[in-house]
Amino acid sequence: MPRKFFTLNISATDYQAYYRGQSQVVMAQSEDGHRLQFPAIELRKFVSHTGVHGRFEITFTDESKLVNLRKVG
Repeated sequence: MPRKFFTLNISATDYQAYYRGQSQVVMAQSEDGHRLQFPAIELRKFVSHTGVHGRFEITFTDESKLVNLRKVG
């Protein structure tokens, strides 16, 4: 299965738009330059009082369906 690495730095204030459902999708750029898009709800387990920060790994099927999202740093 394909996997990509990317970094997110979303402040707590900015994350509120995702939490309220105003934004349903997160867009990021992988370390190798690919554009990534995945459901914002996948970030809920990584939210702290400062927002969402860190390096992540996303794994997906050959059909581009999300399999797993995990924090790696």
